[in-house]
Amino acid sequence: MNSSAQMIEKSGLQVDASLVSFIEAEVLPGLPVDADSFWRSLANVISDLTPRNKALLAERESLQTKIDDWCRQHKGSFDASSYKAFLEKIGYLVEEQGAFTIGTQGVDTEIAQQAGPQLVVPTSNARFALNATNARWGSLYDALYGTDVISEEGGAHRSGPYNQVRGNKVIAYARALLDEHFPLAEGSHSDATRYFIQNGGLWVSRESSADTQLADQAQFIGIQGSAEQPSSVLLRNNGLHLAIEIDADSAIGQTDKAGVKDLTLEAAVTAIQDFEDSVAAVDAQDKIGVYRNWLGLMKGDLADTFEKGGKLMTRELVADKVYQSSAGEEVVLHGRSLLFCRNVGHLMSNPAILDQSGEEVQEGIMDAMISVLIAMHDIKGLGKHRNSRAGSVYIVKPKMHGPAEVAFANDLFDRVEDEYQLARHTIKIGVMDEERRTTVNLKECIRQVKDRVVFINTGFLDRTGDEIHTSMLLGPMAPKADIKQQPWIHAYEDWNVDIGIECGLPGKAQIGKGMWAMPDEMAHMMEAKIGHPTSGANTAWVPSPNGATLHAMHYHQVNVHDVQQALSARPRASLDDILTIPLCADPASLSAEQIQHELDNNAQGILGYVVRWVDQGVGCSKVPDINDVGLMEDRATLRISSQHICNWLVHEVCSAEQVTETFQRMAAVVDQQNSADPSYTPMAEDFAASLAYQAALDLVFEGATQPSGYTEPLLHGYRLKLKAQ
Repeated sequence: MNSSAQMIEKSGLQVDASLVSFIEAEVLPGLPVDADSFWRSLANVISDLTPRNKALLAERESLQTKIDDWCRQHKGSFDASSYKAFLEKIGYLVEEQGAFTIGTQGVDTEIAQQAGPQLVVPTSNARFALNATNARWGSLYDALYGTDVISEEGGAHRSGPYNQVRGNKVIAYARALLDEHFPLAEGSHSDATRYFIQNGGLWVSRESSADTQLADQAQFIGIQGSAEQPSSVLLRNNGLHLAIEIDADSAIGQTDKAGVKDLTLEAAVTAIQDFEDSVAAVDAQDKIGVYRNWLGLMKGDLADTFEKGGKLMTRELVADKVYQSSAGEEVVLHGRSLLFCRNVGHLMSNPAILDQSGEEVQEGIMDAMISVLIAMHDIKGLGKHRNSRAGSVYIVKPKMHGPAEVAFANDLFDRVEDEYQLARHTIKIGVMDEERRTTVNLKECIRQVKDRVVFINTGFLDRTGDEIHTSMLLGPMAPKADIKQQPWIHAYEDWNVDIGIECGLPGKAQIGKGMWAMPDEMAHMMEAKIGHPTSGANTAWVPSPNGATLHAMHYHQVNVHDVQQALSARPRASLDDILTIPLCADPASLSAEQIQHELDNNAQGILGYVVRWVDQGVGCSKVPDINDVGLMEDRATLRISSQHICNWLVHEVCSAEQVTETFQRMAAVVDQQNSADPSYTPMAEDFAASLAYQAALDLVFEGATQPSGYTEPLLHGYRLKLKAQ
């Protein structure tokens, strides 16, 4: 911990003075909780639950030791049936109990009924947090014009001033979208010269043709403006809204026969404000930054001022949208994404608070108590805007291993509710299915939180890292690209949907899929990511507000409710497939060039991410890969790359000298890629002095002994060293 931090005694705890001030001066005013009660509650929860938390971590290590021993004994002679029997014997694979259906109540419609994109954003960055929250509605014209979804062929280039050729392509694309999902009784939206309301329905005037109307008037929800000349026409398809924005005097509207200036799509229906993988929060100062932004979101007064294009801009939370229905009634639509917050998992501790024994408190316990305290501003309706109209607080819980750890999270939330006198199951939980022991026991994990679960989600990045670490000693893993094609990962994705449907999540909770990691390759995303709703997932992660707007179109194409109903009749994915291990089929066949290419890719990605984490405290960013393609990186991607090299080292696919040479060469590449950043500290100029470079090497050379292959312990340690300097 930072020895210079001033600590204040609170109910037997030693608490960083800045955290005390934040809680007492900023969080508690207005809440039905006084300072003495809060600190007493926190101390009691820490005292009561820390031993169990630590025992669960010890159980992780005990199971891994047993698996390591088994892998040593069976290297080169793996037998699937004996392996499965072994996992059952040691309690890694638990016996599945009878059928049940989740009983979660008090869930907002964004989770229970709507299918759509989900953003994940570091809460440590106020601007990003606001952008994600405000991404509930997105401009389709902007998303198309500014990305590669619209090609630059035929002079439709993106750069420079407004390009009418490109603009026409955007408008044609948008009209085709309307024709596909909101067809007219006759003709095309491309022929429209006026939208107007008549006899309670939407009508369209056309060139050289009679007026026509919307083919399905049930899709028409309401308008802004007058019936004769509406400024916005609100439509709905598959539970998602779309608005035709009309202003004949605007720059774009002047060029349009009907005065249409844009289509606004309901996009990021939900968003996860992340305290975990995408942030670098190692001490009280960092945690306060995260908590303060969460507080601003819950109170509705978060704002951020920044410079853009030479001008100062202030970003705030947007207001709700108000329309008038055909019956003349007011229709109010939520203007912002429904927010989850993702607490940290069970592993890490934090020096912001020391317990009664002088040890750092478990950060997951601290997060639960403080994030819910902050959310009480919303639960009690004290803020400027409402997040949950159902009166719930939504917490995503990551990196849990098996049913006992999920049960612990449930009991922790019980205690938080009791301490704050909240109704049972006010706190809802999202369970990240990203660790192997949770996957294979998913039904029993969901059972532990059956009355508060609102979300399960595959996280193939962390899941792959855990896959490698669990079977580290069995043999060398396949190259990373080949791992994605192995039977286990496809079965894992299907299994998550199958179990979710079987446990009754549809209509009550989200079944989600993972991140699209290439924010600049939206055309590719539009081709690939439709696979998420067609697989039965009613939400999936996107890397940007533009990505959310574009991905929203997939949910107009696919009715996920119908897909889930159809999938409910298929047999479960194969557990035996999930338990296959992505070993390299023939390590001897790997050429020297293949090995070096794999090392180069992994090392460059590790260094590109770690240097920003350790030196600048940036937990998530667009990091250029070895081919200068920008990839969204967080600790999950780092976990895969570091564990993969570690595995190849363990099995002598490569040597320690080769790995070190690769890291030194790639450090120079990363330095060059960051040369335009004035705050960047080069690594290759002095490897011995670069804490970031040393951290990157340690992640590989100490990877086999890191708990579950996680990167947090080393990253936190090195970041604290740098901050101490």
